[in-house]
Amino acid sequence: MEYQTITYEITDGLAVVTLNRPDKMNALTSQMRAEIAYAMKDAGANARAAVLTGAGGAFCTGQDLSDASSAGDLDLERTLRDEYLPMLEAVYDCPVPTISAVNGPAAGAGANLALAADVVIAAESAYFLQAFARIGLMPDAGGTWFLPHKVGLAKAMGAALFADKISARQADEWGMIWEVVADDAFDAHWRKRAAYLASGPSKAFGAIKSSIRGAFGATLPDQLLTEAHLQGELGRSRDFMEGVSSFLEKRPAKFEGR
Repeated sequence: MEYQTITYEITDGLAVVTLNRPDKMNALTSQMRAEIAYAMKDAGANARAAVLTGAGGAFCTGQDLSDASSAGDLDLERTLRDEYLPMLEAVYDCPVPTISAVNGPAAGAGANLALAADVVIAAESAYFLQAFARIGLMPDAGGTWFLPHKVGLAKAMGAALFADKISARQADEWGMIWEVVADDAFDAHWRKRAAYLASGPSKAFGAIKSSIRGAFGATLPDQLLTEAHLQGELGRSRDFMEGVSSFLEKRPAKFEGR
């Protein structure tokens, strides 16, 4: 695909998807949603980790209400079903570890796109905003699922009803994101985190993702059986043998990946 609204590159096993409409604060268009979905699927097939971030001063401010492809189109159900769902599934279901590097405002669908990643790292000046109620809507793009799963019912309800800005520091305190980083250290920090994932034990990371997500709908006995099965598979992997050898030899591990 020839990308027009994002940039996409893979280097040393790390895929970086950058929303690239800085003059529009990376607001989402129909074209951008399709490009993000395509790039994330490619990253899942060809990289060992993936990062989603924004160009300029914003991560993503949600739907571009001036998008010509949706001008006059009030069929929000169709847009969410046919365009947002594939994009969000491509991020959430990506088989490799994913990071949202939130460099600035993440509002509306942009906030929930960020939350679809496995790990969210935010710059200190960034914020999250469930802006939907301000225009007579409810959170979408996964907001009614991501928020209560990450912060609980009380915080999710307040964030949706009041539509207050949630600072990166506050999001960190709530457990909405993994960490907040000073602006001047942000780029180097998320790149270091992402490089770690891209050089790590891919099979183990995949098992971590599936088992932790599955725990929300599992009983303890079921989860213990899941752990036993997945750990048994990992214990027979070359990455495990390499991990043990590197530990005993006091050297950095060199995992094969996929």
